[in-house]
Parts: sequence; C-alpha cells; structure tokens
Amino acid sequence: MNHENSTMSSTVTPQFSWMTRVYWEDTGADGVVYHARYVAFIERARTEWMRTMGYGQERMRQEYDLVFAVRAMRMDFLRPAHLDDALEVSVVLIRCKHASLLLAQSIRRDGELLLEAEVQLAALSARRFRPRAINSALYDRLKSLELS
Repeated sequence: MNHENSTMSSTVTPQFSWMTRVYWEDTGADGVVYHARYVAFIERARTEWMRTMGYGQERMRQEYDLVFAVRAMRMDFLRPAHLDDALEVSVVLIRCKHASLLLAQSIRRDGELLLEAEVQLAALSARRFRPRAINSALYDRLKSLELS
C-alpha cells in the first residue's frame, strides 16, 4: 500500500497513515506486542483519520449526534511487533453507505506488513445508540474517498 498522508497534512487522500511507537504498556514481558493492543492502534488511526477531515470524536458527538461503533472486525496477524518499533497504521475506506463504513486497515514496520484488518463501522446516534444516517457533509466527504 502506498501511504501518502499523515496527520499533519491538510489534504485527506484515500490512503491515510498515522505513526505510533510500541511502548512497554503494549507488550508482554517478552517485548512482543499483545494482540489486543493492535485493536487500540487501528482505533487510534481511525480517530486521527476522521480528525484530519475536521470530524473529531467530540465534534461528531456534540454537533451531529453521531458516533461510530465497531460492528465487525477481521484481523490477520502476520508478523509480531516489538518494543520500541515505529509503526505505520493505515486506513483505507472501502465502502461508504449512509449508516455504515467498511475500512481496510494495516500495520507496517519499515514497510513490512505486520497486520491486515477489515473493520465494519455502524453509524449510531450518540444519545440513543441506535442506527442513524451519517450527516450529509461528512457522507459526501467520505464518499469521495471511497475506493472504486
């Protein structure tokens, strides 16, 4: 995957990347990343991806009564990450519907693919936690990033 974006860019491209590092809190005593921490890494990348578009979590919740919840997740653990590794976590929007998103995510270390994930998100009302449509401005922005 060619990652052309970072959280510092004002232009959002279909492929978004966010950098992080592995700390002791992410590993077992052996210095290998605990499998559940990968979920946290890809969650943070999704949050930063939305933030670069101007839709931080609190803004979506307060202004649009919108939150995204993970409905389904499939992860393939290909190689382990280790203490102090610099990781590139990517987000690619595969499909945008009015009340759901399908994302492909990956984690790489120096270009080596460590993890692939497919994440389905449901759009929910922040107040009622019931399905709702994504507001039109965000929907249009997301639709423009969808892979064809």
